[in-house]
Amino acid sequence: MRIDCQLSVWTCLCGIILGGGGCKPSPATRTGKPQQLTVQAVVVTAKKQAVSETLPLIGTISANEMVDIKSETDGIIQEIRYEEGQKVAKGQPLVLLDDRKLAASVAEVEANFRLSQVTHERAQQLLKDHLMSQQEYDQVAATFAVNQASLDLKRLLLRDTRVLAPFAGIMGSRQISPGQVVNRTTTLGSLVDLDSVKVEVEIPERYLGQIEIGQNLKFTVAAYSKEAFPGRIYFIAPQVSETLRTASVKARIANPKHQLRPGMFASLTLTLLVRESAIVIPDVAIINNGEVSMVFIVGKDDTATLRPIKVGERLAGKVEIIDGLKEGEEVVVEGHQKIVPGAKIKRSSPEKAAVYQN
Repeated sequence: MRIDCQLSVWTCLCGIILGGGGCKPSPATRTGKPQQLTVQAVVVTAKKQAVSETLPLIGTISANEMVDIKSETDGIIQEIRYEEGQKVAKGQPLVLLDDRKLAASVAEVEANFRLSQVTHERAQQLLKDHLMSQQEYDQVAATFAVNQASLDLKRLLLRDTRVLAPFAGIMGSRQISPGQVVNRTTTLGSLVDLDSVKVEVEIPERYLGQIEIGQNLKFTVAAYSKEAFPGRIYFIAPQVSETLRTASVKARIANPKHQLRPGMFASLTLTLLVRESAIVIPDVAIINNGEVSMVFIVGKDDTATLRPIKVGERLAGKVEIIDGLKEGEEVVVEGHQKIVPGAKIKRSSPEKAAVYQN
């Protein structure tokens, strides 16, 4: 539906353009008839092109995986097997604790286990030959089971003196030194997987119907402002924040060069809708009068007509027209100040018009 414009608005706008309080009559000829005004102006043609409806957002980059390295047992640092910033593989030893006490404890428990194992095997034969009561056998079997569990536990504790990388990544700053006494709460270092990163943003609830899993997006960071990084949405929160009325959305981005780091701010442009055949004109063609937007249309007889329009998406130097304009119609982009409705338009050189059409 076209925008209705009251006569008063037209009169006011005419006055603004002419620099006075109202429309001034054209100078009269000797016959008494008004002389038609001719104005030179730059004119371009409204064209169709694809227009994307986008939503600018600010997000935070986080690592694909990131963890503080800690020991599962108390002890003394015997050896550190990594350098800060070093790439490590999954399962690679990072820190070795002094294991002499635990190794001795394991040897002691192993000796007790072997003795209880031999006793258990003899008890099985005695029970089979009816030379041992069931109660006596149960006591031997219980002792064997306790010694076996104790050995398994001691072996696990001995294994915990070797701190291994839980996944492949890059080591962060080292927090320890050889000979230092550490416990299970001591941070030994950090490990970060940067081969891919995640970006988390908060999407207003009114846009949730326009995003979906697998949707592509692009974003930039301050460190590489001229480069756009492509990503894909893999998570949309199943709930909306009652206070912010937003939902958390996460995207995953490949990061083979490790340019993106956790904690960076990301400026995202989320494409919500693409209109393949939108009417677009240069933004300088728009005349604004309060909430009303208008353009001067140049008809086939080169006569200027002021027409209300409805503006859509704003692009770089251009604007989408949702209603009020058709493809192929000509609009004035330069020379508005001298034009009044009904004036004859003398077109400027094509070279000037080409500047606005590129």
